[in-house]
Amino acid sequence: MTTIYDVARKAGVSPATVSRVLNGRASVDPEMAARVRQATVDLDYRPNAVARSLRRSRTSLWAVIISDIGNPFFTSMVRGVEDVAQEAGFSVVLCNGDENPEKEARYVAAALAERMAGVIISSSGRPALINRLVQAGIPVVAIDRQPRGIAVDTVLVDNTHGAELATTHLIDNGYRRIACITGPRRISTAMHRLRGYQKALKASGKPAPDELIRYADFREEGGYRAMASLLATEEPPDAVFATNNLMTVGAVECLVDSGIGVPDRCGIVGFDDIPWAHLVRPSLSTVTQPTYDLGRSAAALLVERIADPAKAPSTVVLRTELRVRESSTPSSGRTGAAAGRAHRRRPAGRAGSHLDRAAEVDPYAEGGEERGLHP
Repeated sequence: MTTIYDVARKAGVSPATVSRVLNGRASVDPEMAARVRQATVDLDYRPNAVARSLRRSRTSLWAVIISDIGNPFFTSMVRGVEDVAQEAGFSVVLCNGDENPEKEARYVAAALAERMAGVIISSSGRPALINRLVQAGIPVVAIDRQPRGIAVDTVLVDNTHGAELATTHLIDNGYRRIACITGPRRISTAMHRLRGYQKALKASGKPAPDELIRYADFREEGGYRAMASLLATEEPPDAVFATNNLMTVGAVECLVDSGIGVPDRCGIVGFDDIPWAHLVRPSLSTVTQPTYDLGRSAAALLVERIADPAKAPSTVVLRTELRVRESSTPSSGRTGAAAGRAHRRRPAGRAGSHLDRAAEVDPYAEGGEERGLHP
């Protein structure tokens, strides 16, 4: 490996001069600096990143710990983080916590061991993990989920308002028994979206009975099981608000398997847009988040925190938007009583994906539009 001493001999200068040039010091004679830069090119010199990080007590890496790498919500968000990081001279290491506190703890330990310059984290709900980073002096920004009892820079969306928009939309479209499939109780986004659902029902004078609420795991399988549980009740719902994109997919799959048409027999609105939400039939109504801006905002806060570790923590809250599509807009002939009778069918067993099963339904056959989604 080429060393700084090799570069110094090639350029005819001292190792100290090479060090000053590589560190961007302006005190080096321009002619000498040019010789040093040319020598690094000729010798294909690469600075030793490990040695430099030891001298600086930090690497130039950020850890971005997300809760589910399989969720398309995080794709655009991480892109926003990376764009700002690159502009600021940092590189990003992506870590998948997988909604698993133990796995997340291992990534936090790695960030501490590797002297990461900063961490952006969507936590699975353990504030002690974030507190370890704070106590070690590593700059931290929480994203998407608000940690309990710890004052750190945070970027969120207005989850409660978004859930209110979704539930109010279902109420305004004539649905009378609206259920909610939310996430784990320990996660702030799940609780804030549940609160918005309850606020909308209360404002309209409708009850929000516990039998219409299901706590799932923010995964497709959890959404499927929660929807099956709702359909198996004595008086099933005629509409559902699902509080994330993957659970929305699972809930729709269950409705398709059960032969329950969307939206006339059961309306549905999800939270987080899905890239193909407008392509399926009926298209899916969703509450959308500015995911790219979430990432950019979190990265900008981290840059500020690295530059000024003593500044007071700040919270950025971005707005959500309801995108109304076909899954929540029933035909004018729909009645609540008819919907209730249709729902008393027990859910069928789960097979392949809802798109595969939808392809097996003839959309031109009698009642075909009410039997499931068609791609």
